[in-house]
Amino acid sequence: MAKLVELVCQRREGHGTKVARRLRQQGLLPSVLYGHKRETVSFSLNRDDFQKALRHGARLVALKSEGEPEQALLQEVQWDHLGKEVLHVDFRRVSKFERVVVPVPIHLRGQAPGVNAGGMLDQPLHVLEVECLATAVPDSIRVNIGELQLDGFIYVRDLQLPPDVKAMGDPDAIIVHITPPLAEVEAPAAPVVEGQAEPEVIGRQKAAEEAEEEKK
Repeated sequence: MAKLVELVCQRREGHGTKVARRLRQQGLLPSVLYGHKRETVSFSLNRDDFQKALRHGARLVALKSEGEPEQALLQEVQWDHLGKEVLHVDFRRVSKFERVVVPVPIHLRGQAPGVNAGGMLDQPLHVLEVECLATAVPDSIRVNIGELQLDGFIYVRDLQLPPDVKAMGDPDAIIVHITPPLAEVEAPAAPVVEGQAEPEVIGRQKAAEEAEEEKK
């Protein structure tokens, strides 16, 4: 389960590209908090503190400014066009007993015997949407592939999820599959008919006959 991370924030005034750029130059991240039919609050965060929390898989945070920290779920992170720098962060208010639907990364564990036998590992699904309490969002969904043989499948319905965590979407969706190695098929040789000359030989014979005719 993801830990509750506390982030210090400060209310900000003004909006727009110039304000956001100035904040980022100061090592701050423009952010917003919304939800629960309350006002949307614009604030800024320390960029290094947020990126550290993000690297550790933080999803649920306590935003602290004035008074009691406010519990919020990391809703969306906006990156630059290179996917390297965080530009803006959205948070959504959540209560202690609120159920939420969130995407959770899937991590494979173990070595599949099917791969050792020459198969190829194919993982169509890397993120799974789950429903759970806001305070019980898993860091990741771990899938053990230690017994997966050639042409074996693991489906969403096969997952052993934490208590009170429900997988959303198609239960028959494939998470991982071991495809068998492709057999090398040799093209069959063309049958040789007895008494039939090869095309190249026929061509040489015809050229020789034409040359003899010219000499006459």
